[in-house]
Amino acid sequence: HALQNAREALGRRLAESSTQARLLAGLATTFGLKKTPTRIEVYDNSHIMGTNAVGAMIVAGPEGFVKNQYRKFNIRSTDISPGDDFGMMREVMQRRFSRLVKEHGDEAGAGEGVVDDDMPSSGFPAWPDVILIDGGQGQMSAVRSILRDLGIADRVVAIGVAKGQDRDAGRERFFVEGRPPFTLPVRDPVLYFIQRLRDEAHRFAIGSHRARRKKEMVRSPLDEIPGIGPGRKRALLLHFGTAKAVSRAAMVDLMAVDGISESVARTIYNHFHER
Repeated sequence: HALQNAREALGRRLAESSTQARLLAGLATTFGLKKTPTRIEVYDNSHIMGTNAVGAMIVAGPEGFVKNQYRKFNIRSTDISPGDDFGMMREVMQRRFSRLVKEHGDEAGAGEGVVDDDMPSSGFPAWPDVILIDGGQGQMSAVRSILRDLGIADRVVAIGVAKGQDRDAGRERFFVEGRPPFTLPVRDPVLYFIQRLRDEAHRFAIGSHRARRKKEMVRSPLDEIPGIGPGRKRALLLHFGTAKAVSRAAMVDLMAVDGISESVARTIYNHFHER
């Protein structure tokens, strides 16, 4: 635990201190980038047995983490098997970069000085120079497929970060197109930097998943009824006490609630008795 805490503290210090520029330059050298990146996006997924699946994107640049530009993606596809991480990553990539192409397609090559209306930050580019994916060859194949389909495979450098043997930090394997998988020296500052980026993406993904799961757990059956907004929901619960009591109510009892007309009462009654 002490070693884990020390590594995380060092990662925070490296990511947030004045060495950030040197780390970005080191990352460019390590992965053979044409220029020092100014915008890095890191992606991760979180779910429990495929339920409440969430994709997460964190952003980092010369000033460290840019938290007002983080994004989460509630996985929507119905044809993705539970726990299909490749399918989840494909959906996240498709949604993220389809929108980016639509909104900033003509600026994709420029990279610098572009501002995304949804991600306000003066002078900060909307297009990433590098995307880091928490995963190995399979994840990278899914990502590259989407980038090729959108015609932007040559504009964004994708790097896969696979956990090392026994999931030990320091043994991560990196996947970059055109190069065999490789590792970095255990004490390489660039490795610490990438670990910190990955850990932040993991933290954000788990937090987003927990928030979605909590919201799902407190959902009321009344939320599923068309035409029942917050006002009518509040009135029904005040009158009957619980959603279960509402489901057992007769038409005449439902119509006794303020704001519930006969047609709305019929909708509510049918929703709970349609079987």
